[in-house]
Amino acid sequence: MLDFSWSHILVLLIVALVVVGPKDLPRLMHTAGRWMGKARAMANDFRKSFDDMARASELDELRKEIEALRTTRVEPIPPVDHGVLPPAPETTQPPPP
Repeated sequence: MLDFSWSHILVLLIVALVVVGPKDLPRLMHTAGRWMGKARAMANDFRKSFDDMARASELDELRKEIEALRTTRVEPIPPVDHGVLPPAPETTQPPPP
């Protein structure tokens, strides 16, 4: 956003003190603070609504993927016979001397 250093802020406060005067400066600062608060609230609402839209879009894509998985035909897995072990693989290496 705005990149103000402390020296810039001090210059702005001195100019505001000279232009507005010490009597009305607190009221001006209060009004400026309210505007800043409203601007931040609007920015937060915008960010929140944008995040909600992105989250809803991701959920819609996830629902489509789940529905596609539900409609896909799955072949059953044949049962495994636990009583028989598969034959050991034969080695083609000669025995050590």
